[in-house]
Amino acid sequence: MAVAYVDVPETLVTTYLQMMSPDQFRPAFVSTPRGVEILECEAPDVDFYRFLYSSVGYHLRWRDRLLVSDMELSTVLRSPNTSIHVLYVHGTPAGYVELEKQGQDTEVAYFGLRPQYQGRGLGKHLLSYGIARAWEGGARRVWVHTCNMDGQHALINYTKRGFSVYRVDEQPMPDRYRS
Repeated sequence: MAVAYVDVPETLVTTYLQMMSPDQFRPAFVSTPRGVEILECEAPDVDFYRFLYSSVGYHLRWRDRLLVSDMELSTVLRSPNTSIHVLYVHGTPAGYVELEKQGQDTEVAYFGLRPQYQGRGLGKHLLSYGIARAWEGGARRVWVHTCNMDGQHALINYTKRGFSVYRVDEQPMPDRYRS
């Protein structure tokens, strides 16, 4: 199957969002249909992680985690500050959310669904799960960044869950997103 890439604009617009209190969180859990579950991947290996990363983001031109060495990525995945939570639909990985503790903050470092699982309400469910885990883990602030290369509903989903924009950066599109 051919990969349909997103168009590459001339400018990369990165939007940073945050929640400063659990009171800002507006979860949107869906009544979980049979066969849908989210499990923490307690010992993710590099190959499985790259499968998740690529199947969720390759068409969006995600490349950062594909460009690092296996050793560097393995170090990130084994860190006690990193947690990977995988959404399964009838036993098949459908998406994931990656959380990274940074002192008293927790970043939603990566989040998304494989294209064939989009449009079913699973994204808001998975994001709500990830945010809840971040607050339960003792975060003082939960933050995320997205850009105009991410999925078309990403920014809307973040704001609907309670995130507020605190910064927007613009820069010429980096070459790594053009290939």
